[in-house]
Amino acid sequence: MSVKIRLARHGAKKRPFYRIVVADSKCPRDGRYLEIVGTYNPLPDSVEVTLKSERIKYWMGQGAIASDTVKSLLKKEVFPAESA
Repeated sequence: MSVKIRLARHGAKKRPFYRIVVADSKCPRDGRYLEIVGTYNPLPDSVEVTLKSERIKYWMGQGAIASDTVKSLLKKEVFPAESA
């Protein structure tokens, strides 16, 4: 089982809201997931991101691979020293 940390889209039409989830790579984008590890709301003036840092580090330690979008969010929030 290949595990990924990726975004699952929620919200209304033209009003996206994303959950950052840990899911099997074979499951659909908005389908079954193992755990919710954060949220991402791109619409407000200042983008809102909430993360469960400990759980993300746990899953990355277990071999989960973050999607490109989630990687960019993690660089800004969880691992700021590595991006510099």
